Amino acid sequence: MTKDQAFTSVPGATFTNTKSSSFQHKCKLAEKAEKADRKLRRRQRYVEKNGRCNVQHGNVRETYRYLTDIFTTLVDLKWRVSLLVFILAYAITWLFFGLIWWFIAYCRGDLDHLEDRTWTPCVNNLNGFVSAFLFSIETETTIGYGHRVITDKCPEGIILLLLQAILGSMVNAFMVGCMFVKISQPNKRAETLVFSSHAVISLRDDKLCLMFRVGDLRNSHIVEASIRAKLIKSKQTQEGEFIPLNQTDINVGFETGDDRLFLVSPLIISHEINEHSPFWEVSKRQLEKDEFEIVVILEGMVEATGMTCQARSSYLVDEVLWGHRFMSVLTLEDGFYEVDYNTFHQTFEVPTPSCSARELAEAAARMDAHLYWSIPSQLDEKVEEGTEKENLTKEINGTLSSAESEQVLLE
Repeated sequence: MTKDQAFTSVPGATFTNTKSSSFQHKCKLAEKAEKADRKLRRRQRYVEKNGRCNVQHGNVRETYRYLTDIFTTLVDLKWRVSLLVFILAYAITWLFFGLIWWFIAYCRGDLDHLEDRTWTPCVNNLNGFVSAFLFSIETETTIGYGHRVITDKCPEGIILLLLQAILGSMVNAFMVGCMFVKISQPNKRAETLVFSSHAVISLRDDKLCLMFRVGDLRNSHIVEASIRAKLIKSKQTQEGEFIPLNQTDINVGFETGDDRLFLVSPLIISHEINEHSPFWEVSKRQLEKDEFEIVVILEGMVEATGMTCQARSSYLVDEVLWGHRFMSVLTLEDGFYEVDYNTFHQTFEVPTPSCSARELAEAAARMDAHLYWSIPSQLDEKVEEGTEKENLTKEINGTLSSAESEQVLLE
């Protein structure tokens, strides 16, 4: 008898225990794999923390549409590509017109009469392609050194000079405009608009609220700032249609005007979880199992340039802390308010019910109903007690009066 069989008198019990233990081990492994898979899926953001949208467009067949709006296409290019296009635009036009100037001189025979003083060329001192290329640069950039100059005996050169001057002005306007717009884009202004690293859920005025914090690091403010929030979560309709990454609006004060911000100091944006909220039936336990993403969008005009700026961020399920509250960052100093950004992302735990907002509202309604019905019942009890005392007093008075009358009759 083995050591395992000494603890049981049933044959095959050792095999059963081993089988159950291996089954439990497999279940644990499967649970760990599921958690790891869930973590991997949660890491796949729709919008990154820095605001970059994690979406790539593939199989776009109608690429000609990008060329119909070539200005926006050039502005949206990366800086290295934009600089390359900027250099090529000028270099190609210079080379193109330089080749035409050289071709005119070649066709007229100017290159064969370089030493002939009686010959009137189209362009003075143009003796090859290099000099034609330099003359093209001088013409388009209006430098005008004076060594190479067009003569009045060359009508085709005069027409080409007009064309190059007009086309050069158009190239200058287009490319300088693209670079100016690209330099003045307010994308970098969004780098100084910060969002808290976590969102929190806690009680505010006895109501569950989803909150996050925004701040502006610059002294120049964002004018007409407004905040929006979207819930990104896949869902399935009653007809069986699956909608991936469905967007649901999260009310952060649109009806009351609280979504329009005066962003001088960091503000805590609050979403009240009521019956219209997508988190109405979400409890703490369900929040840990759910998968969604909250995208927050801050928009406004840059005070220095007047251009519209947009900053974005997002919060995954792991970044929503239940039962936490943000620490204060604002202190009153001598004659001014000071913002301490060291505590901008810090939170602390507060007592918060783990039930959903719906369950909390139902419990509050039951308590109010109990108080509503208990107060009249207590008043009725008091009225009944007063009536009983009055009746008892009357009975006592009646008894005393009858006894006194009998005594008078006997006397």
